[in-house]
Amino acid sequence: MSLWTLAQTTLDSTNSGHLTLDTVLYTIYLAVALLVAVTIHEYVHAMVATRLGDPTPRQAGRLTLDPRPHVDPFGTLFLPAILLLPVLFGRTLFPVFAYARPQPLNPWNLRNRTSDSLWIAVSGPAANVVLAFVFGAIERATKGQGQLGLLIHAFLIVNVIMAVMNLVPLPGLDGSKVLARFLPPRAREVYTSLDPYLALFILVVFFLLAGPIFSFVSVIGNGICSLVSGGSCLPG
Repeated sequence: MSLWTLAQTTLDSTNSGHLTLDTVLYTIYLAVALLVAVTIHEYVHAMVATRLGDPTPRQAGRLTLDPRPHVDPFGTLFLPAILLLPVLFGRTLFPVFAYARPQPLNPWNLRNRTSDSLWIAVSGPAANVVLAFVFGAIERATKGQGQLGLLIHAFLIVNVIMAVMNLVPLPGLDGSKVLARFLPPRAREVYTSLDPYLALFILVVFFLLAGPIFSFVSVIGNGICSLVSGGSCLPG
């Protein structure tokens, strides 16, 4: 049984629309996994930037595994709370996503502004992929069932979604920083000026234009899942 099937079966076995011990526990697992995934994602961004010559994240207190400096009121607290409500009441497992406060960076401190900025941008999603491989390996080794299987599923699905969603080129996400490097100067300036409106773009994506984005996340995410755990972990 795949992790996706295990988790879906657990929720389907509850009284849909009602609070149960299983849905409460699984919601807690997802919330903890989101906090860990976001914290490590941001820590790796800060670590790579620091090693490439920019001390700004360290000076701003972001080179830490303490989640508190990374918390964004909307992206780390409000958004996940809204997205986890359906899980709490046994309705669905997808999507689960969070993001942190913008990482302070000064590209003028970097040794090579173009290539180093790209490395910093992709380092966060890469960290989530590594975590997905770790939890995929645990699943393969333990064949976890019950609560252990759900806990593994929570960490796996969250890190896969974190990795793929952050590569979507929405202004403010890591994918936009990669795409911006290849745009003409004027287009890049306009594009990056939209970064402060990430919360608005997220609301549009998750609640108005969910279909195409979630299909993309499912296809790419399940490709990663197949590599790391041998099966699908997202609804297709």
